[in-house]
Amino acid sequence: QVQLVESGGGLVQPGGSLRLSCAASGFTLDHYAIGWFRQAPGKEREGVSAISAIDGSLYYTDSVKGRFTISKDNAKNTTSLQMNNLKPEDTAVYYCAAGKAASIFPLHRGGYDYWGQGTQVTVSS
Repeated sequence: QVQLVESGGGLVQPGGSLRLSCAASGFTLDHYAIGWFRQAPGKEREGVSAISAIDGSLYYTDSVKGRFTISKDNAKNTTSLQMNNLKPEDTAVYYCAAGKAASIFPLHRGGYDYWGQGTQVTVSS
């Protein structure tokens, strides 16, 4: 079964840190674009960060630059999103995704084939 499973979400205070992980099974992440997306209630799903399958380039939406770091571990078939200096505006359900054709628009959801179920991140005092 092709599957992506996120973990690491939870409740954190503003300024705190959280590390999200995503484990792939049934397929190999290598040669796939990898993306992290988030969706808050009433808002559209937003691309947060991605790794291109073409050349490994990293992409970040402006609101998280300097605070979030994406990485992958091909040996473990996982991807992680390190989130530092979290803000209340970061509150959302976070999803990992993988796609063969996503590299051309890595922060756009249309090119992704596989999606995790999501993990809740809440930033609040």
